[in-house]
Amino acid sequence: MREYCADLHVHSAFSRATSRECNLAGLAGWAGVKGIDVVGTGDFTHPGWLSILREMLVAAEPGFFRLRGETIPSPLPGHPPVPASVRFVLSTEISCIYKRHGAVRKVHNLVYVPDMASAERLAARLAGIGNIESDGRPILRLDSRDLLEMVLEEAPGGFLVPAHIWTPWFSLFGSRSGFDTVEECFGDLAPYVFALETGLSSDPAMNRMVSALDRFALISNSDCHSPSRLGREANLFATGFDFFSLRDALKENRCETFRGTVEFFPEEGKYHLDGHRACSVRLVPEETRRLGGRCPGCGRPLTVGVLHRVLELADRHGPLHAPDAPGFFSLVPLPEVLGEILGAGPGTKGVMGLYSRLVALFGSEFGLLLRAAPEDIREISPLLAEAVARIRAGRVFRQGGYDGEYGTVRVFGEGEVARLSGAGDLLCEGRSRRDRRR
Repeated sequence: MREYCADLHVHSAFSRATSRECNLAGLAGWAGVKGIDVVGTGDFTHPGWLSILREMLVAAEPGFFRLRGETIPSPLPGHPPVPASVRFVLSTEISCIYKRHGAVRKVHNLVYVPDMASAERLAARLAGIGNIESDGRPILRLDSRDLLEMVLEEAPGGFLVPAHIWTPWFSLFGSRSGFDTVEECFGDLAPYVFALETGLSSDPAMNRMVSALDRFALISNSDCHSPSRLGREANLFATGFDFFSLRDALKENRCETFRGTVEFFPEEGKYHLDGHRACSVRLVPEETRRLGGRCPGCGRPLTVGVLHRVLELADRHGPLHAPDAPGFFSLVPLPEVLGEILGAGPGTKGVMGLYSRLVALFGSEFGLLLRAAPEDIREISPLLAEAVARIRAGRVFRQGGYDGEYGTVRVFGEGEVARLSGAGDLLCEGRSRRDRRR
């Protein structure tokens, strides 16, 4: 048994609107920085990407792959090359757009397979249905139920997970695109679906208000289009370090082997609340219902968000977690925390320089945010220690995202950073004290 972290939904540079750095070395390098041990390859149905996967990956543990070579360049300036210890699992996302019961359905599904031969067979089968070369995430006129059947036929041992299940436009339960139950979507094959991806705009507590979802494991992933966004959400396991143990931990859905998930605060997701971005209208579900679903600015239909949709399907007033249910840990990405402390954007040179030093000190971003002892962080900076303590306790300020606009989560109130930090740069001063002791 091994404790490890996995981000199982990413994209390659062959997907639209992705960074050129979404290559295997970029993904592995940033996974090491974040503290992630297993990463999905994404996009294995794309012929160009699949060719690269065959060339650059070698089999490691059963169903896991590693990069050829011993080291890879660090994505952080000034850092030495890092060991190529990250494992990859063959994954892809399929956009299924089809008609069912007189309505157009748009559902994104994640597929995981244990070997290259399965990936090749499934890609060949899908190529007979539509164009799999124009986008790493192909758009196919294919029923989700039929896609699942193909996975079961062409990839023994593989599995399918509906992606970001509450997103309004492209998901299983989406207000503009989906169904009301897993069974309605997958029909007779619904028993073969055992996990659901909750997406950035919901968390397990929201999903556990719907009793029909009790049997499903709830996974969380970054869905990153740039490797620096890896680990926005992720999964924590304590099981065998191989594809089949990971899959079985999800099937069993017990905290003993599937420890839980690392989550965005759901308000930060860009579809958490209802609204109309063009009119800067952001609404909670009660207001949307009072307005008859129409924008008070222009009269057009509002985009019904994730919270609203969850409450529509909920049959509980609050979440019900099984005694052995996996846990979840809501975090704020470290560059956002440092940007708030320094009063700068999370991608600025000063913030990323400090981020790089902290990763070196604590081993990884998750090493600091999830595992570091409060006293060790306090040695570096009492202000950073206070920020991490508040995040771990869920004591943050939140404004929900809506209609494609990300929400905001802040750790400190107006003027608190200046009041708590006082004179001097505590982050830099603390680091100097610790460095002198090493």
